[in-house]
Amino acid sequence: MTLNIFFISITFKKRQESLHQATRNETIEKLYEHNKDRQASVYHLM
Repeated sequence: MTLNIFFISITFKKRQESLHQATRNETIEKLYEHNKDRQASVYHLM
């Protein structure tokens, strides 16, 4: 009788953002929200 056992271990690590990347992401998020609000206001004017 042969018993073959194979284990796989997967580790996820959270990446650290640099200050520059964090501020860039925040700016992009603000611009996205601003554009979304503009689109909604144009839609309501129609």
